[in-house]
Amino acid sequence: MFVDAIEKAAAFTRSIHMISRNFGSESIQPHAATLFFVNADGWALTCAHVARTFRSSQQMKAKYDSFKQELAAAGTGHRADRFRRDLERKYEYSEGVQVELHVRFMGCATGPLTVDIHPHPSADIALLKFNSFDRLLVDSFPVFPKDTQGLKQGLSLCRLGFPFPEFNNFLYDKDQDSIHWTETGRAASPRFPLDGMVTRHLLDSSGEMFGFEMSTPGLRGQSGGPAFDSAGKVWGMQSATRHLDLDFDVDVEVLRQGIPQRVKESAFLHVGQCVHADALKSFMTKNNVEFQEE
Repeated sequence: MFVDAIEKAAAFTRSIHMISRNFGSESIQPHAATLFFVNADGWALTCAHVARTFRSSQQMKAKYDSFKQELAAAGTGHRADRFRRDLERKYEYSEGVQVELHVRFMGCATGPLTVDIHPHPSADIALLKFNSFDRLLVDSFPVFPKDTQGLKQGLSLCRLGFPFPEFNNFLYDKDQDSIHWTETGRAASPRFPLDGMVTRHLLDSSGEMFGFEMSTPGLRGQSGGPAFDSAGKVWGMQSATRHLDLDFDVDVEVLRQGIPQRVKESAFLHVGQCVHADALKSFMTKNNVEFQEE
């Protein structure tokens, strides 16, 4: 049903790869998110919460570099240990606090690249403007419905994104106490489509429609990806997942390999939340961003 539509959407949908590390840890955590381009001028859409994640990467790096510079001046010994503890309190570093985040925009453009971020003041929308590139690696762009009255309960849509990150082209440099990308390892991660039907419309606190719900969850890594119909027309953007309590609590004894076991479980329905096409179009219009309509 969505075979041709997925190919259409894949032409303008791209992944965002991120790697992060927490304070005191050598473990690297890979993350992914999604964006999709809307025109040949280098404008793209993603979620505001995705943009906030990588917007702070430079400030995070500068802060950790300052910490390491001050720490290096302390030398070694008993007094140095106390100085380190004082320094950790000064910088508010403790176990679980993120100290490094590196971002790559995959398959977007060639040459030097800068990205300007324009977040929506309230909705989970952000416009990205790619600048200074030699060539944009996208030449096909989404078509939005001019009239969204057809966005009704039961409409089947598909979302495309990049959950389950499989790239591993990164490492931790113990001497520098930092993480970085490498030229070896797997640099790509496969796209993943997921379909579902529209279940409910979503209203904001003022009663205005800002999004819609889908019967299947949006997966981590699909945030910022398009939600489109079987013709490839984009009706929204994956934003979040809600967990609806079904009130089906189970407490039963079962047999597992002939051994009685007690199973306790609470069931939830995981549904996706998408930003409505009208909200996307309105924000692009306010920012003078060109886009195609049906």
